[in-house]
Amino acid sequence: MKTELKSLKHTKVTVLAAAIAGAAAVSTTQVHADEFIEALTGGEAFGDFRLRYESVDQDNDLKDGKALMLRSRLGYKTGDYYGFSGLLEFEDSRSIAGIDNYNDTVGNGTDYSVIADPEVTEIDQAFIQYKMEGLTAKLGRQVIAYDNQRFVGHVGWRQDRQTFNALTADYLPVEGLSLKYAYINKRNRIFAEEKDLRSKDHLLNASYATPIGKLTGYAYLLELDNDTDNSLDTYGVRLSGSTEASDLKFLYTGEYATQKNEAGSNKYDADYYFVEGGVVISGITAKVGYEVLGSDDGQYGFSTPLATAHKFNGWTDQFLGTPAQGLKDLYASVGGKLFGGKWSVTYHDFSADEDTPAIDDLGKEVDLVYSKKFGKHYNAGVKYATYSAGDKAAGKVDTDKLWLWVGLSF
Repeated sequence: MKTELKSLKHTKVTVLAAAIAGAAAVSTTQVHADEFIEALTGGEAFGDFRLRYESVDQDNDLKDGKALMLRSRLGYKTGDYYGFSGLLEFEDSRSIAGIDNYNDTVGNGTDYSVIADPEVTEIDQAFIQYKMEGLTAKLGRQVIAYDNQRFVGHVGWRQDRQTFNALTADYLPVEGLSLKYAYINKRNRIFAEEKDLRSKDHLLNASYATPIGKLTGYAYLLELDNDTDNSLDTYGVRLSGSTEASDLKFLYTGEYATQKNEAGSNKYDADYYFVEGGVVISGITAKVGYEVLGSDDGQYGFSTPLATAHKFNGWTDQFLGTPAQGLKDLYASVGGKLFGGKWSVTYHDFSADEDTPAIDDLGKEVDLVYSKKFGKHYNAGVKYATYSAGDKAAGKVDTDKLWLWVGLSF
């Protein structure tokens, strides 16, 4: 009888312990579930809208291009859940008031000059992020922009900006050292979904803050996933910094890269050089630069297919793709602040890297811009670029472009 009572007591204790453990597990699960819901609902919404008028006037048989476009982005970023978070963003670009006489690059308006802003509605970004102790990893469609975007950027000037389907990792192991890696399997370009490209790209970028400036080394190993031999491998190094003396601030940048291109049985090599110096005095910044996108004996020009190319070599976009003769760009710029906004003027002198008797002078360009922010959420600007063609054999024509815009972001 005593044995039975003892066994019964033991059973009751076991059941009670199990009940307590079960209740604790349920409670813990409930806490985690609550935290997960709070992370989902406790994030923040954001948006960015830009209404822009663009006109293109070229000295050829094409009709002048004109477009009034509204680009809208709306997104939501969740809160943090044990280092994890998510982001979803939609993008839409629409013509307004029937002002849509332009070649949109996807088959519409081919008798007009190109304005590379097709109408589109799509997911701009959609990724899961993990962040902890100096590491940030993202998986999904996302913006990737390295350094000054000369090799990898988002092309944010166009209405449908460039993003990538990718796995990325940014790691800060020690102060001043940054390590970046990305594997890209799709390039979501600026021409709507029709011209997106499948790829097998590896991007590596490492930088370190030295006493004389930021030193960066990179390897961008690009390949389209189309069952052909088409590798494009670029290796480079960059140093950018500044120093102050009295009331002056001196700016300097130097960069070199070498590139190997394999397109089927064709193999090309080309080099890239860039030097820029500047000075800031009394709020005015003046710069002089020299950029060379080299050529392989006039058969191939140094290529930057993932770049925000509009930032470089003139805003009329004459050299989004490098000519086979290569490109030399000698430029000077000056800019500052005026009436609460920012202004700049830039002059470019273009020539071929591998000149021929017919092609040497690739033209000249002047770029001007003024932009201003109003309060916390609004901005507006005006931008103008005029290109004067050089040698006729280069296939370029005189081009004028004008932009007017207003924007809202939150």
